[in-house]
Parts: sequence; C-alpha cells; structure tokens
Amino acid sequence: MVRSPNEIVNNARKTQRYVKGDSNLKNAKLRAMKHGSETLTAVSQSLCIPLRDLVKGYKNEFRRLHPFEKVVADLTVRARQKQDGLTLSEVLNEIHEARKEILDTSKEWIAYTKSMESAREAGLAMDEGCERLYDLFNKLAAPPVKQIVSLQKSLRSSPAVRLDTPAVVLVGAPNVGKSSIVNSISSGTPEVNNYPFTTRGMTLGHVEVFWSDNDSVAKATIPDKRRRRNTPSPEVVMGQYSFSQLCQIMDSPGLLVRPDDERNEMEALTLGAMQHLPTAVMYIMDFSGGAGDKCSSVKDQLQLRKEVRARFPRRPWVDVVSKWDLGVVDGSLEMLESISDGSPCIKLSIHDGIGVDELRQEVLRMLGEVRVVLDAMAAMDKKSARAG
Repeated sequence: MVRSPNEIVNNARKTQRYVKGDSNLKNAKLRAMKHGSETLTAVSQSLCIPLRDLVKGYKNEFRRLHPFEKVVADLTVRARQKQDGLTLSEVLNEIHEARKEILDTSKEWIAYTKSMESAREAGLAMDEGCERLYDLFNKLAAPPVKQIVSLQKSLRSSPAVRLDTPAVVLVGAPNVGKSSIVNSISSGTPEVNNYPFTTRGMTLGHVEVFWSDNDSVAKATIPDKRRRRNTPSPEVVMGQYSFSQLCQIMDSPGLLVRPDDERNEMEALTLGAMQHLPTAVMYIMDFSGGAGDKCSSVKDQLQLRKEVRARFPRRPWVDVVSKWDLGVVDGSLEMLESISDGSPCIKLSIHDGIGVDELRQEVLRMLGEVRVVLDAMAAMDKKSARAG
C-alpha cells in the first residue's frame, strides 16, 4: 500500500500533537529543548519512514513478480515514462533523495532548538522546524510520491490473468479475425481487458475442459457462469469425469514484422504472454487479401509466422486460415505449406461454420499438452522442495 502525500503529512501532524514534554524535568528551558528535540525527531520519522518503505517495498515487489506480471509492470512504467519523461528508478531515487534531505534538515533544526536561550525560543524553534519539514516534504517528496500513487493505480487496473492455467493464445497480424474466433470457441461474452498502457484490449475467453483421467482430455464446454468459481462441475461430482479445469483463450494484440526494439507495448505484451505463460499457439492468417492493414499482406503474415515459430519452436501449435468464405490469394496456401513444420492447418470460416468443430478439437489437444507440461513442472518443483 502506498499512502498519499496528504495522508503522510496529516499523520505526521497528528504525531506532532501527541508528543508530550517531560514533566519530570523541572527546568523549563531543558524541558522545552527535550520536547522540541523529540517532536522534531517524531515528525521527521513520520515523514521519512513511509518514503523509505515505499522505495524499499517497490524494489522488493518488482523482484518477486511473476515474469508475466513483470512484463505488464515494465510496459506500464514504459508508457508512464513516455507520458512523464521519467523512469521508475528516477522517481524512486527522487523519493530517496527527498527522504535524506528531510532527515538532514531535521537534525539541523534539532541542534538549532537545543541552542536556544529560553524555553519560549526553543518552543518557537520547534514549531518553525516542523513547518520547515512539512514544506520540504511537499516540495521534494510529494510530487514523485503522487507519480507512484498514479502508477500503482494503473498497475492495479491490469487484468488478472491466471498465471498457472493452460491457455491458448491467438497470434497474428492485425485484423485477421482473432476476436471472432475467441467468441466462437470460448465463453459467449469474453472479457475485454484494457491494459493501463493502451485503450485497445486483450480479449480473454474461457473453456471448461474435462479430463477422463490425468492424461486424457474428454471434452470442453463453455463454462456455466451461474456456478461459483472453484466449485466442481456436476459431471465431476457424479463421477463422469475425473476433474475439470477452467482454461483460457487469449486474443492477443496484432504483431507486425519488425525488430523487437521497434515494437509497441501491446506487441511486447503478446510476446510476453507467449514467453511467460503456459500457452499453446493458434496462429491466425487472413489470405483473402483484405486484412485491412498495409503490413498484413500474405507475405508479411507468413514472414511473421516464420519468426514467431522460430522463437517458440516447442509450443503446441496450430495454423488457422481464417475468413475461408472470402477466398484466398493465389499461391498463398502453397507458400504456407513451404514453411510448414507439420503443424495442423485448419481452414476456418466463422460465418459459414467451416472448420469450427475441428478447431475446437485442436484447442483441446493443445490444452491437454500444456497441462501435461505443467504437471511435470509441478512434480519437479515438489521433488526439488523435498530434496532441499
């Protein structure tokens, strides 16, 4: 939790009021000096400890994030950097430097208060010193803290993707029909997740996959929204299937053929999902010649397919030629076959219902393969934990 600058200052002022003088000291001057020293110390701590914890906490939390969460956080920070011109490390360093300045100033005012020649002067010095600390906080610390609060709100708005659940991610150039495929093979009203660094969302649908045993996929259905999450399906309770699992179907933002250092945040999100989440890949192509983007030609789509497959050669994979009802550009299927590595290829028309059932079966196959890998990894982690 990151507290706002106003909350920190208000808490410090409350602390200032609660510091009491030492009634055991009979000398008024000494009592005022001690009270001033303790009050200034309490105020500086009330202002500085939240700043210290913020810097330390952010650095620790970023190290502990799941790799995909770290991608989302990094991309959010990158977008903020474009907007504000500051990196996260620079903002945290500003807060760190502000904390040091407030601490040093408090020491100066404590020494100044102790140098006063009367109790009245010591009291006035204490009050002036406290106000100086508040002014410094508002001038030096409040602006970067507000930036962190704003960043945190953005991070909290990031969609929650299940990090350990089998998923199929739809990949391809822009405008090749990915969203309509998600709608046709997964939950009827998929969630559209707008990440904090874009107004274009990632569509996330779900399928409930039933296993007849630990290795065999039996069927998949659109999940019943009326059933509470984490409660077993009636078919599982009745013993028809061993268990079921809610799996994810992700429509990723479109990719273009270009170097990684030229990719925007949404393209980086797509690659991050493929790299760090337990995903199979459904590569979508539109060979009708009407993808609607100058960078989505048949040649570009095939080049992109070649590059993505080379990056993720071991992922379960299926090629999908969408919008089959609109026809295909001459020679496009032959070009695809020339770079194919034996992965299944489905000719799909959502409009005419062509290939939909076949695609659902391929999705089941791939989800089953991903789950086997996840189970193997979990078994290895348990073995390592026991050995440790």
